[in-house]
Amino acid sequence: MIRNPILPGFNPDPSICRVGEDYYIATSTFEWYPGVQIHHSRDLVNWTLVRRPLERKSQLDMRGNPDSCGVWAPCLSYADGLLWLVYTDVKRFDGSFKDAHNYIVTASCVEGEWSDPAYVNSSGFDPSLFHDEDGRKWFVNMQWNHRPENHTGAAHNAFDGILLQEWDAGTKRLVGPVKNIFPGTRQGLVEAPHLFRRNGWYYLTTAEGGTGYDHTVTMARSRTIDGRYEMHPDLYLITAKDHPEAPLQRAGHGQYVETPDGQAYHTHLCGRPLAPQRRCTLGRETALQKCIWRDDDWLYLEHGGPVPVVEVPAPHEAVAIEKPASVSYDFSKGALPADFQWLRTPEPERIFSLSARSGYLRLFGRESIGSWFEQALVARRQEHHDFRAETVIEAEPEVYQQVAGLTYYYNRYKFHALGLTRHEVLGRTLTILSCPGDYPNGNLTFPAGSGVAVGEGPLELAAEVHGNDLQFFWRPAGADAWQVIGPVLDAGVISDEGGRGEHGSFTGAFIGLFAFDITGRGRGGDFAGFRYTALS
Repeated sequence: MIRNPILPGFNPDPSICRVGEDYYIATSTFEWYPGVQIHHSRDLVNWTLVRRPLERKSQLDMRGNPDSCGVWAPCLSYADGLLWLVYTDVKRFDGSFKDAHNYIVTASCVEGEWSDPAYVNSSGFDPSLFHDEDGRKWFVNMQWNHRPENHTGAAHNAFDGILLQEWDAGTKRLVGPVKNIFPGTRQGLVEAPHLFRRNGWYYLTTAEGGTGYDHTVTMARSRTIDGRYEMHPDLYLITAKDHPEAPLQRAGHGQYVETPDGQAYHTHLCGRPLAPQRRCTLGRETALQKCIWRDDDWLYLEHGGPVPVVEVPAPHEAVAIEKPASVSYDFSKGALPADFQWLRTPEPERIFSLSARSGYLRLFGRESIGSWFEQALVARRQEHHDFRAETVIEAEPEVYQQVAGLTYYYNRYKFHALGLTRHEVLGRTLTILSCPGDYPNGNLTFPAGSGVAVGEGPLELAAEVHGNDLQFFWRPAGADAWQVIGPVLDAGVISDEGGRGEHGSFTGAFIGLFAFDITGRGRGGDFAGFRYTALS
């Protein structure tokens, strides 16, 4: 059986494609670097992270991008012996504009080097590339409207329908007329278009309702690629919008795929909210549903209805490989462990090094935690509602403006950080810096006050999350007993819905290491390993 979510933790907007017997899913990474996560499977049951292809400045530079901007909704496809990856780099979040720039990169294999990007357009986000049977290629994206009116029939002014234009792969540019082919349904907020062809029909799937609890996968079809598109008899192929009891909420935004023997599946993103406030600390995750084609040439979920389920039949017998409950990361191998990412910058040598001190990850303190330009923060996704993270730090801060430690982080407005610093009276000190959803000001609170004097030498730091609760711990390296520091903190605010609420942000929680030095001297800290343990 396939057990959902197949990609737990922050893995939204899943685009799936098959190359022979191999399946690949590309998901959004937003402001996290390198850009786009690609997972691989041979059986649709077991998935492995194999690549983040946007890894150099010529492909992606997100310094200055606001939170929840950056890489939105990639589309991965295979044609002409190449993998094609389409993505958006969004430069603006608030206000009437988005400034969404769309690009295409290619590679001969997923694990290889990906090309420099070809610029496509900036008329909207969620781009997708469709390779037609006659060899022509078609580019679709939602159209963003900054005005308080529209003339396309779309139910929401800003989300102004789906645009179609031909892509000339030879000249690497769009050609021919631009056509608005689909306004969406009354649900509104139409986005995430994907095209495919079957039995003489062009099928268009989109997302609607926004990426919150009214989310859907909407389906339509036409005999010609530019429409007119008729609606699915049920309108929505996948949605949990009218079923708050369903374990997989926020279901929408996905793509169709067929197995070599013709079995049908459809990806979608989902959320698993925590009671009682329905906050998703794991962000938007990736799930997969089995589908069937009926005699009317429409696609339906195999189990009936539109509500996604946790357990789904696999195409063939496959044994799910149990992932270890605890993962220890070694920083002695010269490369950052694959589970870790950093924020925005294509110049990671400015914020960390694995060679400056053998066996350690050294962070160079740069701008403040939450900076949109250059902050030293290296972290991995939270994948379980209950977990514990531990590390060992060595640092010698000289002033209170130098801080390094362990953080439970979502964005500038939502984080808790246990930091080693220097206090004028207490000396070398552990303190807690929190921003529990204070949008738009981003003001800090200090739940442990001035902090706890810790003396000299290495320290072990730990964070333990149980659902909506977070507790920090510390001890001198090698000591037996852990010591609690600070009160129980609100872990639920480190979520999509925390702070400014639903639709205010849409990435996911990370746990990891940070350093800042706002004196400008680049002082940070050395970290000897990292352990992540699932507690449920």
